[in-house]
Amino acid sequence: MSSNLILPLSVAAVVSVVGMSITAIVGVTRDNGGTVVMGSNNPSPQSLLINTGNVDLTTRGPPSGVNPCDGAKIQLDNVQCAAAAINGQLNGQSGANVTKGYVGDLDVDVEPIAEPYYKKGLCPVNVHWHEGAEHLSVGEYDEMGTGPTGKEEAHRALAGEVREGFQCRYYDENEDMFTKPYEWKHCVGMKVGQTYEVHWPHSAAGSCGTVNQYQTPFYDGVFCNLDMDTLVTLGAQDIANNVGVQAQVFTIVNDETYYYPDLMRGMVVDGAMGSDIAYYTGSTTGTSRDNTICSQYSPITWQVDRKCHVVSASSFDKMCADMKAQRDDMSDDLYAHGSRVLVADEFAADNGKRLLRA
Repeated sequence: MSSNLILPLSVAAVVSVVGMSITAIVGVTRDNGGTVVMGSNNPSPQSLLINTGNVDLTTRGPPSGVNPCDGAKIQLDNVQCAAAAINGQLNGQSGANVTKGYVGDLDVDVEPIAEPYYKKGLCPVNVHWHEGAEHLSVGEYDEMGTGPTGKEEAHRALAGEVREGFQCRYYDENEDMFTKPYEWKHCVGMKVGQTYEVHWPHSAAGSCGTVNQYQTPFYDGVFCNLDMDTLVTLGAQDIANNVGVQAQVFTIVNDETYYYPDLMRGMVVDGAMGSDIAYYTGSTTGTSRDNTICSQYSPITWQVDRKCHVVSASSFDKMCADMKAQRDDMSDDLYAHGSRVLVADEFAADNGKRLLRA
């Protein structure tokens, strides 16, 4: 480009991408009546090249402001599973078996949302993931799956580590993409070759469409516009209709062929990804619950991809960078959480359904 540029513009912009100086194409307006003189190699006055600065905006969030969701979580203590089931106070737990044909034994009078959440006015309010899969899909993520930790270490908490759930069957220690180290910049404690189950909690009571939409803990996002006085007036079906979780299981590889840039937004629906979904009602998960102690955050809809998929480490790292750029501090979700033990049949709802998307 010629060095002959006269730019009497009303606004000067500095753009940065991933902290590197780049050359960017930007539009030029002349509402101030000024003129733009371009070099002979770039005769069009509609765009010009500008060398940008070195400011890293990758994880820079919006201006500080009031977060109306902060502290919105409604506390519901865990309960004894067996007693709650006997008293009719248990509406199903998660993560459950989502293998084709599986039906839980717990009789419930509630139905899950059986179409995409956005069609029902729910928005994602958080993203987080668990070490291994909390759900079970035989042949996809199950006891036969492997990863860098090895089978003998799977499904139990190690000293200083979280409990690991089921593994996918993709891992091959002789294939570079499963073993080649990745330089993580934003996610914490992640491993190439490892299986993770990603959860996107959704809520109709979230701060949908605002800079406060994504929250950590996710309970703040779920309950942002819902208080206890309103919650106690809702029936079980009302809750299942307004709170849901998407879940998708991935094995991480160091291969850019499998890059998806928007994992933060929700379940990936692309070809086989997001095409075979298990629907049921359950609860929140995590290692504070098992088959003795159950969650009262129930019944909520679960939509779980029954297949395991491969995704690049950079996809996860991009998601973590996006999380850092939110107004709320999501640093407590930048690492994998422990996996709850598989829900026993007696505590799994009997309303499971399967939907194949074209």
